[in-house]
Amino acid sequence: MKLKFLAMAAFASIFFASCSDDDSTDSGTPIVPVEGTISGTYTSNQTFAYGNYSLEGVVKVNPGVTLTFDAGSTITADATTGDNALVVLKGGKLIINGTADAPVVFTEASKIPGSWAGIIMYGDAPINALGGVSTALSEDGNSITYGGSDASHSSGALHYVRVEYAGAKLGDGTKENNAFTFYAVGSGTVLDHLVAYKGADDGYEFFGGTVSATDLVAYGNYDDSFDWQDGWQGQNNSNWYAYQTGKGNFGMEIEASNNNNSYGPKVNNITLKKAAGTVTESDADVQVDAFQFKKEGNGTYNNIIIDGYGNYTVGATTYQGAAVKIQDANTNTNQVNSGKLKLTNVKVTNTTQMSPVGATPAIIVNFPAENWTTTSGATGATITGGAWTTVNGTNLLQ
Repeated sequence: MKLKFLAMAAFASIFFASCSDDDSTDSGTPIVPVEGTISGTYTSNQTFAYGNYSLEGVVKVNPGVTLTFDAGSTITADATTGDNALVVLKGGKLIINGTADAPVVFTEASKIPGSWAGIIMYGDAPINALGGVSTALSEDGNSITYGGSDASHSSGALHYVRVEYAGAKLGDGTKENNAFTFYAVGSGTVLDHLVAYKGADDGYEFFGGTVSATDLVAYGNYDDSFDWQDGWQGQNNSNWYAYQTGKGNFGMEIEASNNNNSYGPKVNNITLKKAAGTVTESDADVQVDAFQFKKEGNGTYNNIIIDGYGNYTVGATTYQGAAVKIQDANTNTNQVNSGKLKLTNVKVTNTTQMSPVGATPAIIVNFPAENWTTTSGATGATITGGAWTTVNGTNLLQ
């Protein structure tokens, strides 16, 4: 681990204890931001004061170590230096103390989606991976075994954090990484007021675990806004907002790794919007639905707005966007028909297939009446914006 501060940093630290939210001391003296480099593996606790930092390489937080960031900091990676990521290993903690007016922003110098690997966190909570196994190997390029036994485990707390231009592969990773990736993260972890901005893969992906998240914004991510597998079962999620523009696949891709189950997650207050003219990530694998359920994915979802999931044409083929699509027969039989999948108080506009449908004519989808309900009064996500949801003068919530 190395940490390089400019001489100005020591002087600036004198003021931190008495800072106000307007980045000045009580006497009106401006706070001078620290400048430094974040790199290597952290083996002891470290707090990064308000400042501007360069993130170099795959930075790791060891078990038993806590990394803390103060409000208002900006951390910039640079793809020209190679792989870059912030990885919290199982037993390590990441504490980010952003605020609505002074979020902590992780970005990349080129501002090109897919230029670094984002924030990756490992916890010790249970998973249920393919084949019903309780451990699996991560697909993020770190090749770490994840899956534990402590459902209430804490990997830290992320408050008012924005991750921009993520989605890069690490090393020989089999897939791109997301803005935020959570492997077996437990319910003791706090996730609130997060923004995934213009990543080349998903905005958020959960690989099992029990963590919940509130006030999430996904904007302009190339793949899905929200995605999970391996038996993620967060129960206290609310206010999820997605706006797909430029390029984007599903609003939410939901699966349970082919394990029939009864522990699906719960999410209240959801808004999924797709801008006109948005293309899919690949015309060879067209994905245009708001919700896609597959591989035994289930859960309870309430107060939902779906808008803009219309037709998409490739050559002579037109794909009809759906509010909800059930991808396979097992999910339809075991989750829809048995009542373990519920979407209530849904408002659908500008979407071709407004009721749940199957991916093929052979999959006839008939939700129990109380498990699929629509209303014109749905409000979706109700999020208070501010500096944390503003990028280059654009309010992401508008």
